[in-house]
Parts: sequence; structure tokens; C-alpha cells
Amino acid sequence: MPHDEIQRIQSNYRRRLAQTWPLAPGMKILEIGCGQGDMTAILAESVGPAGHITATDIASPDYGAPLTLQQATDLIKATPLGERIDFIFECDLLDPSTSFAENAFDAAILAHCSWYFASVQQLQRTFQALKPWAKHLYFAEWNLNPIQVEQSAHLLAVLIQGQVEAFKASSQANIRNPIPQEHLKRLLEESGWTITQEATPDTSDLQDADWEIQMCLRESAQELETLAIPERAKQMILTQLEILREISQPKGNMPLPAYSLTAERS
Repeated sequence: MPHDEIQRIQSNYRRRLAQTWPLAPGMKILEIGCGQGDMTAILAESVGPAGHITATDIASPDYGAPLTLQQATDLIKATPLGERIDFIFECDLLDPSTSFAENAFDAAILAHCSWYFASVQQLQRTFQALKPWAKHLYFAEWNLNPIQVEQSAHLLAVLIQGQVEAFKASSQANIRNPIPQEHLKRLLEESGWTITQEATPDTSDLQDADWEIQMCLRESAQELETLAIPERAKQMILTQLEILREISQPKGNMPLPAYSLTAERS
């Protein structure tokens, strides 16, 4: 599939996702885990010329391929949307030196970035840190509960990568800490947020299942050989990889469902 078509599909999904939240012209948004800015651009569209997006990511600006974060976001900054956006990389929201004014933002947004966090504890501390800065929190992530059997390959690829990551001291992997939806909701509530709305944006046309399955089959077995893993655990993961090879397709694997949440400070 041509890159432009993939980008169109991904952007349309993010528009569907944005429509599940009460975004409005003029809003000031703090985005966490902006990456290359795919969601950022859609948020900038949604808040209009009078709104503003402060888009943050803990990663270095030279992280990413084929375009680095800096290169990708420079392209967005060069568009008419650019004046509505500030990108801040190497931004650790848990660092005491990172601070914003109280109620500086109408909402904080984490869109498909929670699995990048190093631990559940780090994610929960981030939820807590956001409370003084934003009145509302909008969240989206993949749902680990398949609703069709064809989504099982995507789920297995995610779980295998999560198991491999559990044996690493540090990582920059896409999937480090997959969290079930109900667990995530409890984390929000324990962090002082009240969930007011839930939605299930359509993911059926996305390519993410293919990407995660291909990456898992290509890299996970090699990574196992470099890690200090008990032999029984290694063999269990290798067994799961073999099952993944058997149940997945070269292309056209069905992606997991996703969910979005709207929350307000308790």
C-alpha cells in the first residue's frame, strides 16, 4: 500500500478518535507522547486558529525512522497548523523542572502512548502530575479484549512483546507495558480522575496489526537470545511465537479494538 494511502487511513482514524472527545475551538491542549505528530495535527485542526497544542514527548528529537521526530514535526510546523503547535521533546513530566501553570490547559491527552511507559507506576504518577495543569483528561489505547477471533494474532503479538520487555532493564520499544482497559480505568480513578464518557472508535481499516505482528516475528526471538531469561520462560515465549506464525497472515491481519475515555478531575 502506498505511503500516502497509509497516512490517509491513519489520519482518518485519528479524526474518528478526536470526535469521541468534547474538543472545541479555542481549547488549549497538553498532549503527552506526541511522537511524530500524527495526532497532534488532528488536534490542531480540532481546536482551530484560536486554540493551541503543547505537544510533548520524552524521546529525543533524533529518535524515529524513517523520519526522526524532529524531521516529522518540522514538516507539520511548516503547514498552516504549525503556528498552533509547540513541540517539546525530551520532556519528562515527572521531572521537578517540568512545570506548567495551574489550569494552563483545558485538557491533557494521551492517545495510543500508554504502552510506551516503562511501568504502570510511571503511568499512574503521570496521571497524578497532570491534575494541577488540566481540567480534563482524554485517553485512548488499544483494547486487549478481542471481539473477533481474527484479532487474536494482534493480541498475541502484543503480549509476546510485553513479555520480552519485562526482562529488559531499559528499552525504547513501542510496546513495553500493555495494560488492560479495566486496569487502566482503575489507575485513572485512583489518580483522582472521574471517567465521564467511554467510546470505541473503529479500528478495522488500520495496518497496526500487520506492523506489530511483523515486528514481533522478526525481532522477538533474536532478543530472547540476548537477555538473561530462565530457560522455561524462554521456551514458553518461543512456543507463543510459533503459534503466532501459524495463526497470522502475511498481510491483512485484523487489528484489536480500541477505546477512548473522557475524564475530569475528581
